[in-house]
Parts: sequence; structure tokens; C-alpha cells
Amino acid sequence: MNFFKFFDIITISYDIVIISKNYEVKVLLMTTPQFIFTKYSNSFSVYIKNLEQLSVEQIQEIQIFVAQRKGVFDFETYSFVIQKRLEFDAFVSLLGYSEINAECEEVELIRKTYAKIDFGKYKGMRFSELPDSYLIWLKGNYRGKERETIDTELKSRNI
Repeated sequence: MNFFKFFDIITISYDIVIISKNYEVKVLLMTTPQFIFTKYSNSFSVYIKNLEQLSVEQIQEIQIFVAQRKGVFDFETYSFVIQKRLEFDAFVSLLGYSEINAECEEVELIRKTYAKIDFGKYKGMRFSELPDSYLIWLKGNYRGKERETIDTELKSRNI
């Protein structure tokens, strides 16, 4: 007695095995989700590059992952947003714990800073116009409200 004669489709993790009436076996590999991660100051977003190619089960797994973290999944933009601070490496680890197999890449958000410095020698100048040497000095010595702006400007200059 052949075990498979009672089944037409068997699901094994992310692959589907189809067994036809004449016992031919075909394995269909499902597409691996491709996530593009972008970190913001108080949240992160993920664009799903190949959403249209994913199976219903894969999309449902992603929806559950987002809902468990009180996030928002937007089918129109192929993305989801979760209001938590999270680094890229921690996001990849979290996917692993959730057993979501995905290819992940990080996109750095580059912001033009138009904020002006309101103290010191360069008061009134835009942070983007400050000399590198002064920004480096601020990095080591300034602890005020403009700290994130200074860090963003340094990062945009690769300093």
C-alpha cells in the first residue's frame, strides 16, 4: 500500500510537494520575501520588494508578525511600519525567532538638515554649513537637544 495515494498536496515548510494521480512528484519552491529595512528615530519601516510573488501563507505570516508588534501593514505601498526603536541586526534576529525566512537589506535614511545652530561661534548657520572640525568637536562635547541633528550631519558626511 502506497502512503501517498491518499494525498494530492503535501506542504513542507516553504516548499510545496505536488503528487499527481500517477504518483509523479513535483517540488515547487516558494519565493523568499525580500525586505528593505529603514530605521527612523522612533520606528522602522520595511518595504517588501517582491510582495506580489509571495504565497498567501507567507503574506499571512508577515501580517501576524506585524500585528503582534502593533504595527501597520499597508498593501498599497508593499510595506509595514512598527512604532519601536530597533536596529537592523535586531530586526533580522527577530525574524529568525519568528521563523520567517527572508532576505534582508538595510537602507540608510539620509536627511538634509536645514536646522540652524542657535549657540556659539557659528550661531545662525545651518548644521549642513558647519565645518567638519566644529562638528567633530560638537560630537565630543555637546549634550543638548540638537544632538541627533549633529549625529545625522556627521553620518551624512561619513565622518
